[in-house]
Amino acid sequence: MVRIIPMASSIRPSLSSFRFSATSRLGPSPSLRHVPSRRLAFSHLGSVVSQSQSFGTRASRLLGGQSSVTAASTPGNISQASTTATQENILDWVKQDKRRLLHVVYRVGDLDRTIKFYTECLGMKLLRKRDIPEEKYTNAFLGYGPEDSHFVIELTYIDDIAKTVELIKAKGGKVTREPGPVKGGSTVIAFIEDPDGYKFELLERGPTPEPLCQVMLRVGDLDRSISFYEKAFGMELLRTRDNPEYKYTIAMLGYGPEDKNAVLELTYNYGVTEYDKGNAYAQIAIGTDDVYKTAEAIKLCGGKVTREPGPLPGISTKITACLDPDGWKSVFVDNIDFLKELE
Repeated sequence: MVRIIPMASSIRPSLSSFRFSATSRLGPSPSLRHVPSRRLAFSHLGSVVSQSQSFGTRASRLLGGQSSVTAASTPGNISQASTTATQENILDWVKQDKRRLLHVVYRVGDLDRTIKFYTECLGMKLLRKRDIPEEKYTNAFLGYGPEDSHFVIELTYIDDIAKTVELIKAKGGKVTREPGPVKGGSTVIAFIEDPDGYKFELLERGPTPEPLCQVMLRVGDLDRSISFYEKAFGMELLRTRDNPEYKYTIAMLGYGPEDKNAVLELTYNYGVTEYDKGNAYAQIAIGTDDVYKTAEAIKLCGGKVTREPGPLPGISTKITACLDPDGWKSVFVDNIDFLKELE
């Protein structure tokens, strides 16, 4: 199982990490010990535009065709009852929406070099590439299986960061932590870095249908974050683990069990309430049946929608983007549009 922590040397570090299982792909190399319905996805989406829309208008769209809520009371009470019904409707829909983790996105300075590292060193397959010249970026999708059934990595090359990346001295991947037990546990891990400084944690465990296992985000209030991802994202809290000796607590959330699906790991370090996000890590992408309802649910749960629902320029895929309470970005992608991209 491998966990990737993006720490590009000439780019402000981004405090997230990514894990994947590599037991059957990496082989028995002594230096790389083997480390899963919404779906996570990684992609660069160009500039983010914030557009406020009337909640009342959206709510009426979501509740269209339903009987109206009535109350023998004042207009204020009627309004409150309608709002409550709207919230319950949206949050119930979140639990039923077909979601799974699609991919995670990392920005890179040399796309061909990074693709070579992931395919030759980590045994991934290049699934597809997408060039969007009008938006000045190129994507490459890599993983251990097809995107319609596996969690994958999206590498994004952006023209305007090429000069910054040229200053990076690293020419390729390297081992930064030799294999050994994790602090406070018995799981054998190792750390490696890709050419852009993204850190991967290899975790020793048995074979899994989803070798790309976890994306780790550091958070300042674990209970707040768990509540947000459960309600707004419809994820399930799979487990928590506290390690007082090393002063951290983790929570695993996702759309299915860890041994079969990519999941999200939230890490709280005692006493740390805020992190510098840097400018390398981009976002996680998650599949959804309705980006418009998804945006409303996020707003109801206190999330910040940074891109109102609608199609992407150049490819017409409908998305919406948001920030969690710690400022980590996620993008929801229309399931049908996503499948059309694969065609």
